[in-house]
Amino acid sequence: MRWRLACALAVLAVPSAGASMAQAAEPAVPALPVVAPIPVKVVVVANFEPGADTGDAPGEFQLWAEREHLDEKIAVRGVLHPLLRNKDGLYGIVWGSAGSLMSGVGEQLTALTLDPRFDFSKTYWLFTGISGVDPEVASVGSAAWSRWVVSGDTLREFDDRAAPKGWPYGLFAIGAKAPNQLPDNPDSFAGMTDAGALSMAAPLNRGLEGWAFAMTRNVVIPDNPELAKARAAWKGYPNAQKPPFVLEGETLGSVRYWHGPERTQWARDWVKLWTGGKGRFVMTNMESQSMQGAMLNAAAQGLVDLNRVLVLRTASNPSMPPPGVDALASVGDEGPGQVAAYEANYRVGAPVVHELLAHWEQYRNEIPGGAAK
Repeated sequence: MRWRLACALAVLAVPSAGASMAQAAEPAVPALPVVAPIPVKVVVVANFEPGADTGDAPGEFQLWAEREHLDEKIAVRGVLHPLLRNKDGLYGIVWGSAGSLMSGVGEQLTALTLDPRFDFSKTYWLFTGISGVDPEVASVGSAAWSRWVVSGDTLREFDDRAAPKGWPYGLFAIGAKAPNQLPDNPDSFAGMTDAGALSMAAPLNRGLEGWAFAMTRNVVIPDNPELAKARAAWKGYPNAQKPPFVLEGETLGSVRYWHGPERTQWARDWVKLWTGGKGRFVMTNMESQSMQGAMLNAAAQGLVDLNRVLVLRTASNPSMPPPGVDALASVGDEGPGQVAAYEANYRVGAPVVHELLAHWEQYRNEIPGGAAK
């Protein structure tokens, strides 16, 4: 009897689940600290630097860091490499690595734009980097100002050997019935019926891009005997045989590093498809689509102005092998083209950066070339 009474009292002593939850109510979320953010004029963005920022073999960032004296380091939460700055107000960033290719670069850009210490609302962004180039359009070492950034990631894929008869390749848009068609099935692409709402192609400010191109179209990009020797293999491709030059053309970003004539033709078709026939495939890389996606998100929150975004890509290697050469022999052959592309990126990008900084009082509120067209 005593045992039963003790058990009953013990049960009565245990608080109910509802009472426990009421006692454990979450505290009110505090307001974020309010700081006076620094207005940022210009940010140069690079994608990788294999060693130190200065003093060793260069990557995409080193020439900017050394020649622009980006000496001040600023730690940014969520960004794996310090943000650098010089006394003129030029900022530079290269994405750090978490030790795995699974870590993204778009996430780091988002972290930067969310830092409350900086005001990016009137900032000009120059997204730089090396790329593969379509040999029908340009040569290794050339530099292209982009008018569109196109994503090559989100699609459906068959092994080319299993593709339906008559298909040029096994890559096609989700919701489409064949290559070179836009989605037409509202149940096949997250209920989207407007292909434009998918943001597979992001237009850049043509006024600003045209202004940058006009300023730099005659910049002399250094040539060398190694590049000239490699160009000689491109029989039947007159643009691939030219010394490096500055042009306009689109960048296609995809995480997959593809190579070969079939995929190059897909890239031409894909860019044409998603730009409504207005774009021309020139450069292929692995980051542009992630960078532009992060900028679209930041712009939707009022953090950045998409009309102030520039994308400059320089050619380190062709997107396909020259005639008579096996694709396996050329897929990783960046050789002398890589260093040439680093140099071209700085030579062509620097005049634009210097002009924006030198006349900041004008360009702070007046975008050169006008708003998007």
